[in-house]
Amino acid sequence: MAAKNFEQFLKQRKAASDDYVNGKFAALEKISALDSPATIFGPKGDCVQGPEQVNAANAKGAEQFKPGGSNTFDVIHHGADGDLAYWVGIQRSVVRMQGHDAPIPMDLRVTEIFRCDGGEWKLVHRHADKLKSP
Repeated sequence: MAAKNFEQFLKQRKAASDDYVNGKFAALEKISALDSPATIFGPKGDCVQGPEQVNAANAKGAEQFKPGGSNTFDVIHHGADGDLAYWVGIQRSVVRMQGHDAPIPMDLRVTEIFRCDGGEWKLVHRHADKLKSP
């Protein structure tokens, strides 16, 4: 049952990411952990710990994007077992950033871990770094 619900949830996760690369944080905030643990290992090499700090970093990050971005998830594999789930893959985005006129391609290797809290999947860890160019 958890695996099926998680597959449905991944569509919600993707929609939250679509909003995020267009400068909107609300959908990501809705699926983010409110209780510890919560972490981000971001593409700039940072390590953010704690749900309040993670949500603050994500809110600030969303402010850097302008409307007009596009976003896809190339899911390599995913799974759910009990109260834990994950997906691993490549996030391919073309974003519009504050202070830049031209769109910016952004390809990231991503691992995300989720915990089921109160019957809802919550993002507890994201590791994203730049995909090496071929």
